[in-house]
Formats: sequence, structure tokens, C-alpha cells
Amino acid sequence: MKKNLLTLAATAVLMGTVGLATPALAQSSAITNAILSQKAGQLDKALESINQAVASDKTKEKDKAKAWFTRGEIYYQLVDPSTQALFGKYTKDMQPGEPLQKAAESYQKALALDGPTGEYGKQVAGRLQNLYGLAFNAGVKSYNDKDYDKAIASYKLASQMNPQDTSAVLYGAYAYSAKQDFAGAKSAYNQLLAMDAYKTKPAPVGVYTQLLQIARQEKNDAEAQKVLQQALAAYPNNKTFLIEDLNVAMSGGNGAGALDKISKAIAADPNNSNLYAVRAGVYDKQGKTDLAQADYKKAIELDPNNFDSQFNMGIYNFNQAATLYTKASKMDLKTYQLKGKPLEAQGKKYFEASVPYFEKALEIQPNDPSTISALQKVYFRLGRNADSEKMAARLQALKK
Repeated sequence: MKKNLLTLAATAVLMGTVGLATPALAQSSAITNAILSQKAGQLDKALESINQAVASDKTKEKDKAKAWFTRGEIYYQLVDPSTQALFGKYTKDMQPGEPLQKAAESYQKALALDGPTGEYGKQVAGRLQNLYGLAFNAGVKSYNDKDYDKAIASYKLASQMNPQDTSAVLYGAYAYSAKQDFAGAKSAYNQLLAMDAYKTKPAPVGVYTQLLQIARQEKNDAEAQKVLQQALAAYPNNKTFLIEDLNVAMSGGNGAGALDKISKAIAADPNNSNLYAVRAGVYDKQGKTDLAQADYKKAIELDPNNFDSQFNMGIYNFNQAATLYTKASKMDLKTYQLKGKPLEAQGKKYFEASVPYFEKALEIQPNDPSTISALQKVYFRLGRNADSEKMAARLQALKK
């Protein structure tokens, strides 16, 4: 009887010990069961066991990193192209992108628990890189399918797995723009500008171009000017940004500032005839006639079909002639007899010099009334009455 009591007591102690250890052992066993089920291809059971393990506060500290890493491995099998077809049936009740998302969060949790040098932590970087590729490719596919919301979600997920990578953020901005979500696109582009990759080198030109376009679409001039200055700081010789800056200065009536900006634009794009024509116009307004003529001639040299330069060179010569004829007309008879004829002869040369410019301008823009009117007057002054009458008839026809 005594012996039986001792045996019973020992049994009770043993059962109590087992009972106290059961929760921890159960969680360790859950990890093992998950691994075994995974190896057997029973991923539904594997997920059930591993989710139990990571959710329980009974899981031992030393096993937590293993549990999360194992969870990542199981979810990864659901998205791995080499196994996806085999195990796709287990994702039918999941949301689109859920397996990839949970694989990523599991690996990241394992890394946080184990550190980058731990048994499991050191494997995480490679796993996340693989997931990044899958998420990015999913984004590309969704974008090509015009499912922009899915594309954006995939690019965001890819960015989470590789926070320093710029491609996912950039492509996400493209997707926002494609769905006409300009606020989202602007946010993505600004996120890109703040990334470490662009602290030592400028972001792509297209980033600033897109931000400028968005600001223009929003009619936000202050924002556009801010972006433009950022763009010029990054690309001081970019002709698109220089010309944009020039247009802002011109529209604001800042002639002096415009002159400096356009000179920089010409230095960046020396074969652009329009830039010389614009600078010539600024010089004209400032009364710097010689500089204006030099730029108009340069514009014509680069592009004979530059209408503004051809017309303005005609106007310059016409005005020179008109000034001389007016001066002669105001002379008294005695002075005119001495100096008037030479002035008119000089004036006639200016009228003659204006003709080829006006004729070329009219060839470029056949229905421009200002050119036709100027030619009608020049022809008359030169005694080309038939040509003058033709221009008068042509001008009259335009008015009908």
C-alpha cells in the first residue's frame, strides 16, 4: 500500500511537470509540425501550425526568430514561380498580394528578432531581394494591364522590401500619373528626391519635368517656380529648364533677368535659332540695336525659316530708311538741296535691304498681314508700283 502511494505520488509529480511544460513544448512542436507539413506539401496545415506558433506568447524567445522565418518560407512557396502552380490552391481564400505581403513581413520580423548575423537573420536579405523582384514584376504586369491601383500596391510593397531602391518608387509615380492621381504622383516623386541615392547625385531629369508638369496642371505657379529652381540647381545647363526659367522671367516683365537667363540658355544650346531671336527682341526693347541685329542675323544663319528674325530684320531696315526720309522731309529747301538727296539715297538702300527679309518672311507665313503691309509700302517707296498694288490687293483680300 505504501509502495502504491509512492508510485501514485511520483506519477502526480510527473504529470504536473508535464502539464507545466506543455504550452512551451506545444509551441516548439507547432514550429516542427509546420516544417514537416511544409515538406509534405501540405501548406494549409503548415500555415495553421506556424500561425499558431507566432501568435502565441508561449513560444520561447530562442524559437521566435525561427518561427517567423519559417512562416516566411511557407508563404514564399505560395508566390515562388517554381512552386506557385503547385500550391496556388492554398491562396484561393487570400486577398491579391497577401501571400507576398505576409512573406515579407515574416522575414522582416525574423530579421528584427535575430539580427543581421543570426542564423535566420543573415538569410533574410536574399529572401527579401527575391520577393522584391516578384513584387516589382507584379507591378509591371498590373501597369501593362492598366490596373493601376494593383500596380501601385505592388510597387509600394517592393519598396518596403528594398527601401533604398529608387526604381519601385519611380514606377509607382508613373502608375499614379497614369491613373491621373497627380497628388499621389507628386508625393512619389518628392519621396524619390529625398532618397539617399540622390543626396550625392541629381535625380533623373524626368522627375523634375514631371513635377513641373503637375504644378502647371494644378495652376500652381509658386510650386512650379520652386520645382524649377530645384531642377536648375540639379541641372544648371539643361536647356529645357533654362528656357522654362526664361519664359517665367519674360512673362514677369523682368527684361534684365531674362537677358541673363537667355544667355545661359544659348550657352547650353548654341544652335537654337529661337533663343537668339528672343534675345534680339530683349535687346531691341533695351535700345541695343547693334546687339539685336547681330542676334537676328545669327538666328537667320542657323535657321533661314525663322520668321520672327526675318521680319524683324526687315523692320529694322525699314525703320532706318523711314528715319532718313523723315529727316530729309523736314529740311528747308536750301538744306535739302545740299543734304537731302544723299539722305534719301541712303534711305533707299535701307528700303532695298529690307525687301529680301520681308519677302522671305512672307514665304514662311504667306498670310501674315503685317508682312504684306510692310512690303506694300517698301515696294511703293522703291517705285515698284505693280508689286505694291499686288500687295495692297492681297491685304484687302485678307480683310474679307
